[in-house]
Amino acid sequence: MCGIAGTYHWPDGKAVTDRLTDVLAHRGPDGAGRYSHPAGDGEVHLGHRRLAILDLSGTGAQPMVSDGLALTYNGELYNAPALRGELELAGVRFRGTSDTEVVLEAWRRWGTDCLPRLRGMFAFAVFDERTGELVLARDQLGIKPLFLLRRGGGLVFASELKALAAVTGGKLEVDHAALVASLLYYWVPDSRCAFREAEKLPPGSWLRCRPDGRVERGRYWNLRDVAAEGQERARDGEMPDLAAVVEESTRHHLLSDVPVATFLSGGLDSSYLTALAARHRPGISAYTIGFRAEDARFEAMPDDLRYARQVAARFGVDLHEIEIAPDVLELLPRMTYHLDEPIGDPAAINTFLICSAAREAGVKVMLSGMGADELFAGYRKHLANLLALRYQRVPRPVRRGVFAAVDRLPVATSRRGLRSVRFAKRFLSFADLPEETAFRRSYTMYDREELLGLIDPDLAGTVDEVLTEHADVYADNDLDDFVNRMCLGDARMFLPGLNLAYTDRSSMAASTEVRVPFVDVEVVKAAFAVPGDRKIVGRQGKAALKEAATSILPREIVYRPKGLFSAPLRAWMSRDLAPLVREVVNDGELVRAGFLRRDALRRLVAEDAAGQRDFSKHLWHVLTLEYWYRGAISGAGQDSTSTA
Repeated sequence: MCGIAGTYHWPDGKAVTDRLTDVLAHRGPDGAGRYSHPAGDGEVHLGHRRLAILDLSGTGAQPMVSDGLALTYNGELYNAPALRGELELAGVRFRGTSDTEVVLEAWRRWGTDCLPRLRGMFAFAVFDERTGELVLARDQLGIKPLFLLRRGGGLVFASELKALAAVTGGKLEVDHAALVASLLYYWVPDSRCAFREAEKLPPGSWLRCRPDGRVERGRYWNLRDVAAEGQERARDGEMPDLAAVVEESTRHHLLSDVPVATFLSGGLDSSYLTALAARHRPGISAYTIGFRAEDARFEAMPDDLRYARQVAARFGVDLHEIEIAPDVLELLPRMTYHLDEPIGDPAAINTFLICSAAREAGVKVMLSGMGADELFAGYRKHLANLLALRYQRVPRPVRRGVFAAVDRLPVATSRRGLRSVRFAKRFLSFADLPEETAFRRSYTMYDREELLGLIDPDLAGTVDEVLTEHADVYADNDLDDFVNRMCLGDARMFLPGLNLAYTDRSSMAASTEVRVPFVDVEVVKAAFAVPGDRKIVGRQGKAALKEAATSILPREIVYRPKGLFSAPLRAWMSRDLAPLVREVVNDGELVRAGFLRRDALRRLVAEDAAGQRDFSKHLWHVLTLEYWYRGAISGAGQDSTSTA
C-alpha cells in the first residue's frame, strides 16, 4: 500500500511530480522514489511513496524499472505467488519477492490482458520506454483510488485529490453537481469528483496515453456482468460453498512480511474474519472501540465490547480496546482534509483512531469486514425495503393513521435518543414509494423536495440530474431478484463511493493499510450466485453468510443483534459541536455563497433540537461540507501542513 503520482506531457512535469509525491508522504513513510524519461515530444515523470509490506528490501522499491518498463504501483496482489510461479515457468527471472515485480512482469507478458488475472486491490501507472505510452489501471471493485486531470494532451494523476489540488495552485473549480450529490448521499459517488476538471478512473478500467496525444480507454471487468453470471449459476442450482470461499480469501489477505491485525467490533463480519485469521495466524492482534459511557447511554448504543471480548477469548486473539472520546472540534477539520472530498460518515473517525493506535503499536496491516453488508444484504435498509412491499398491501387508511401517529412521536428526550422511533420514522419516509425511489430514499439524506428547499434554486436541474443518475445505475441490470438488485446497486455506488473511500483515506492518514477480504473478486462472484431469498430469510439479513459463519463462530455471535460501526452523533451535536453548528448555519461560507439556504438549515437545527426529527447526521455532513468548501476556496485545505 502506497501513494502513486505522476505527469505525462505536463508543463514543468518534474517539479509537479515532486510536489504530488510530497503531498502523499503519509501514504508511504518507508521510502520515496522518482523516475523520468522522454515520451515523444514530452516527458513522463513518475513518483512513489512506499509503505513496505512485501519484500522490505531495496528490490521492492519504486518506481520499479526493468527492461524498458517503469511501474509505480499502489496496492496488494494476493495471488502474486501463483502468478509468480506461472511467470517463472515461462522463463521470467525475478530479482526480489515483491508483488510489484509480479505486476510488472505480468504486464510485460500480457499487457492489459493481465488485469482480470490480478486478484487484489490496486491502482498503478506503467510506462513503456519503447512506445512512449503511459497506462493507468484500477482494480475491479474500486478499492484503491486513482484521481487524474487532463489538459490538452497532458495528464497528471495521484492517489489523492488533495495532491492534484495542491499542484494546480488552488485553482480547481468546485463542481456544484458533486456537492449536490454529496448532500443527497453524504458522500460523492465514484462517478463524480468534487473538482470539475478532475476525475476518478472507474473501477475495472484502464486509460492509455499515447505520445501523439491520443487517449484510449477500456474496461476489463464489469460488476453488472458478474451479477448476471451469478444469477445464471443460481438458476442452475449452483450454490457456492461460502465458508470455503471466505476462508480462502481471508488466507490470501494475510500475505505479508509485517504484522497483520484485524478490526473486531464483535459483529458478524469482523468476528468471522478474525476467527478465520486466528486459525491461520495464531495469536493475531485485534482492535476494537468503545465510546464514553454518557455518549453510549444517550445514543442507546449496544454494548459491542462484550461480544468482541468473547470472540477474542475463544480464538486466542490479543485484543486492544480503544475508548473513543475524541476532540471532535479538532478532528473534524483534520478528517475533512484527509478524506479529500466531503464525506459525512463519522465512521471515518473510528477508522482513523483505530489505525492510529495500531500503527503506534507497530502494526501496518489491518483486516476489515467491509463489504459483507453490501454483498450479502446485511443492512437494515435491505430488510426494510422488503418489508415495505408487504406494508404497501396494508389498506391505505390504516397506513395514513400509522404515519400520523409515528410522526407525532419524539426521536429523543433530554436524556437519551429513542432509536426505535428513529427507525420507524425512517421506514415510513419511503415505505409507500416505488422500488428504486424507495431504495434510494432508504439510505440517502433527503427526498427531492427537501433537497430543493435546502440549496440554491438555480441548482434544481442539477438535483434532477443526480437523481436520474441513481435511477440509471440501479436499472442497469437484468436481474429478476429484488434483493440482489439492491446488493448490486450498493456494490456499484455505496461501496466504492463511501465505505471503500473513507477506509482508504482514513487508514492511509495513519500510514496503515486496510485490507477487505469480503471485497474480493471470488467472494463477489460467490455472493451474486446466492439468491435473494437465501440472503434474507424471514427477518434475518445476511442469512447465507451467517450460515457459513457457523462453521467457526458460536451461534450467539452469529445471530446477535446487528451493531453499528458509527459514532454517537446526537450526543456530539448536542454538546461538543453545538456552537460550531450555530456558526456554520448563521455565517458559514456555504450560506454566504448562496449554495445552502440559511432558513432551511435553521429549520433542521430547530426540529433536531426539539427532538421531533433526528437531523444529527444531516448536520454533521453540513459541517464536513463546510470545512471541505473552506479549504477548496481558500487553498488552505490543499496543503498538508494546514490541518494535518
